[in-house]
Amino acid sequence: MAARKKTKKKATPAELIISKTRTKAATRKCNVSSDFYGALDLKVREIIKSAETRAVENKRKTLKPCDL
Repeated sequence: MAARKKTKKKATPAELIISKTRTKAATRKCNVSSDFYGALDLKVREIIKSAETRAVENKRKTLKPCDL
């Protein structure tokens, strides 16, 4: 039997926090471009980081809605 060649895995970008399927399902009148998902994910990460900073400044380890 011939040995299988090992294929190199392509470097994958960081996993998205958001779900592409759910994002598309949330739109009603528009299509979603492939660039939108990355931009949305970046914005969500910024919001989470900001909320985390606020929680730490308030001496908490739990994110709450008021941190948004």
